[in-house]
Amino acid sequence: MPDAVHVKICGLTDPAHMRAAVDAGARYVGFVFFPKSPRHVSLAQARALALAVPEGVAKVALTVDGDDDMLAELVAQVPLDMLQLHGHESPARVAALRARFGLPVMKAVGVAGADDLAALDIYGGVADQLLVDAKPTQAATLPGGNGLSFDWNLIAGRRWACPWMLAGGLEAGNVAQAIALTGARQVDVSSGVETRPGVKDAARMAEFIRAAQSAVALSGQTTG
Repeated sequence: MPDAVHVKICGLTDPAHMRAAVDAGARYVGFVFFPKSPRHVSLAQARALALAVPEGVAKVALTVDGDDDMLAELVAQVPLDMLQLHGHESPARVAALRARFGLPVMKAVGVAGADDLAALDIYGGVADQLLVDAKPTQAATLPGGNGLSFDWNLIAGRRWACPWMLAGGLEAGNVAQAIALTGARQVDVSSGVETRPGVKDAARMAEFIRAAQSAVALSGQTTG
């Protein structure tokens, strides 16, 4: 039997929704620090949410090209388990932030076509985890959470030097197919479990997690 699939619910802003995500079986919860996002939270909001997360559930901060001062304040104020870099951070920047803050770093890499796959190999050598996401369109104002997917065949059977997580347009109705095709053992969802941008739905989160955890990947391989 393949290993269990771990789910990350990203963009949580409300204590009740955070509790619902955890109760449904989420293994990661994500807080967004990007003012343009409808899921943006303040340091005070994030701290309150993070302090209520039970042990064993990873608390992830999504940042977009944050500078050292911003990240230092974030890490000082909010008890975190991982930084998620969702901007244009270079491989050197990823390595530097891992060293400076002593937290695991997940680097998001957008995929739209085969030309984007080389970046996954590069970042896989410096990050603790990869988030393999759909590349936003040129008109998009958000780096993620746009409800876009990509051609999962592009990464079918591919593995990298670190664990990875699949994102981009996932919802309860397609997550099993995505897992079966790619062999993903971790998946990330945000807009796919919302009633409107930034508003999570407890029933949709539970349905998504059930669908992900019951999926059997055809590859039978694990990512760690």
